[in-house]
Amino acid sequence: GQMGNTVPDLDDAQALKRFFNAVQALNRDAQLLAYHDRSDGGVFAAACEMAFAAHCGLTLDVDALCAGAEAEAQLAALFNEELGALLQVRAEDREAVLARLRAEDLQAQAIGSPNDSDEIRLMRGATPLLAQTRIELQRVWSETTWRMQALRDNPECAQQEYDRILDANDPGLHAHLTFDPSASPPLKKGVAAQPPGELPKAAKSPLPPFSKGGNVRPRIAILREQGVNGQVEMAAAFDRAGFDATDVHMSDIISGRATLADYKGAVACGGFSYGDVLGAGEGWAKSILLNARARDEFGAFFGRGDVFALGVCNGCQMMSNLHQIIPGTAHWPKFLKNRSEQFEARFVMVEVTENPSLFFAGMAGSRMAVATAHGEGRAAFADAEAQAKALVALRFVDNRGAPTETYPANPNGSPAGITGLTTADGRFTILMPHPERVFRSVQQSWHPQGWVEDSPWMRMFRNARAWVG
Repeated sequence: GQMGNTVPDLDDAQALKRFFNAVQALNRDAQLLAYHDRSDGGVFAAACEMAFAAHCGLTLDVDALCAGAEAEAQLAALFNEELGALLQVRAEDREAVLARLRAEDLQAQAIGSPNDSDEIRLMRGATPLLAQTRIELQRVWSETTWRMQALRDNPECAQQEYDRILDANDPGLHAHLTFDPSASPPLKKGVAAQPPGELPKAAKSPLPPFSKGGNVRPRIAILREQGVNGQVEMAAAFDRAGFDATDVHMSDIISGRATLADYKGAVACGGFSYGDVLGAGEGWAKSILLNARARDEFGAFFGRGDVFALGVCNGCQMMSNLHQIIPGTAHWPKFLKNRSEQFEARFVMVEVTENPSLFFAGMAGSRMAVATAHGEGRAAFADAEAQAKALVALRFVDNRGAPTETYPANPNGSPAGITGLTTADGRFTILMPHPERVFRSVQQSWHPQGWVEDSPWMRMFRNARAWVG
């Protein structure tokens, strides 16, 4: 099956250096819209992959690549894998970009543009050499992955992901907010707003205007167990909201070096507790339930009326298994292996439901994307009655905003898209997704134009601070 005898190589290291610097300069000056190297299939494969990712059509002109060349040379130009890249730039920037590249002694030419027909077209002048729908070619391109996935994973999930390609009108990720992310959340009833006061030297973020004690920062325990790796992001989010975030390892609780009595809040973090083996979150819960000191500590904490707790990912699994000592959680589910039978790390759409959680105050009805990363996130309720009585705080939705059980918009197969729950008083909340990984806009692989430093997910953490007062 060999095609050709010449291996792609690097003839001029300085040319590669000039190319890299030129691309970086174009990106810095906002003249670069998209980029794809041609090392895996050539420029035609690169162009198709860019069209697949963007869900748009594309027209390429063979003459622009190799004017007057014979068929063999045309194939070489389309499919050779020598060092090079395909850049997308605005039409009005084309000449300036070409001039900039040629000034660096780099060969460059305009070879095509997107089209509105959702077709991949290969032209030679006015003569079409190829005209095929983007969906047809994308399904061919994805078929090998689909067949391997169907053998390795849940075949139904593999089919659902493959069939997404057929939806030519998929609107993609979006954000629909029912609140102003830049506005301060409402104060806890009976708390008067005070000036934020002077920022402590150790603090890296301004104190909120709703703190009642000037520069007082309520203490929150950032709980972790062996293997947990999300504690730094979680601490950063709560710090930015105005808390004094403290690293508390389970060994600190079990040994008596730390007590939850010193904290207004506690958050059980995600990551890979106990190496993320089966039932890792349940194992974490048993280290509490089966240890007298730890059980007493957590039981006393959850029994207080002036505290809150959040569980994310492994922490969500852990808290769901502590329902016997957390008031109001009798209907919480367990979280079992994903329906896809794989660890799922994705950026997916969720909706905040109408619910009493202090974390989601004022956010009901909002839809936005969030990071997920878990192998056991499928909510499994004891029965239909338990599911009906559970207070849902967050659910997976598709790109049109409808609750979904379809993979991969719902990455774990939870019923009705349920991926977050709370208690009637709103003080205890568990979530499978990771809002702490996207509380800054720059952490998101996509967000609407105009979002500032803090993403809308930051509202969750500020809500907690407002609740404390």
